[in-house]
Amino acid sequence: MGKKVKSIPVNPFAPALDPGVVVGKISSGSLLSYQAAHRPHRHDGHFFLLVEKGTAHIEIDLEKYHIKTSHVLYVHPNQVHRVVKSGKTDLYLLGITNENLTSQNLELLEQIVPAQPLPLTKSSFSIVSQAIRLCINIFERKQDKLYPSLLKGACNTLVALIISQYLEQSASTGKLSRFDTITKAFKLLLERDFAGVKRPSDYATALNISTPYLNECVRNATGFPVSYHIQQRVILEAKRLICHSGKSVKEIATELGYNDYAYFSRFFTKVTGMTAIAFRKKNLE
Repeated sequence: MGKKVKSIPVNPFAPALDPGVVVGKISSGSLLSYQAAHRPHRHDGHFFLLVEKGTAHIEIDLEKYHIKTSHVLYVHPNQVHRVVKSGKTDLYLLGITNENLTSQNLELLEQIVPAQPLPLTKSSFSIVSQAIRLCINIFERKQDKLYPSLLKGACNTLVALIISQYLEQSASTGKLSRFDTITKAFKLLLERDFAGVKRPSDYATALNISTPYLNECVRNATGFPVSYHIQQRVILEAKRLICHSGKSVKEIATELGYNDYAYFSRFFTKVTGMTAIAFRKKNLE
């Protein structure tokens, strides 16, 4: 029996000849033959799926999703996912790393995480599928002298089209309020620092505002205080590591910034309603 893998696998998108970008159309048969896709993993970049026909069944952070015809899905590099099953499905995919995305697209992608599968109207599906077919055509024209910039430009246009669909169908409309702007800045900091920074006051200091005002902004924008968001982000990462890595609960506690293993265990049980060991057993059955 092989040695159990400690870390969550990170699958690279593209070979050395095409660093950081892969785009194509695949059928259910080729998807099923790609064994790594069926094991929980992260990617080394941002992942987009557009279903042309059929239904793809995918698990993301322990939640199962059915991505149907004319649906698009965005998966963030931090999210752990796997293909559960795939019937007769034809879909397009794009994988692209941070280095190949514009700063605006990168910033906007952080706003739509976690993203749900999104149904597209007939006209929206038409323009998104045209854009991804253009990307595929350019991807295959490696002989073009401006190949890297052509591919990057086309893929960023595609990503912007997908982001616009998510933003258009989200609840937020109009100009961001001061509350929304501060909450957005807090969430970006939280995503970067959650393992090492646990106190709301530290985030307030980083944003040059008072802790009560940060709480007011975040509660007004989301309905929950800063401490709730910190707690949920830590628990999400704990769940990922508990179910998809071979690390012990004590190792996971340390990785998430808790030197007191007993405290982390009580914290996890309080939030989830079960011990970390029970949670692992339940989700690996």
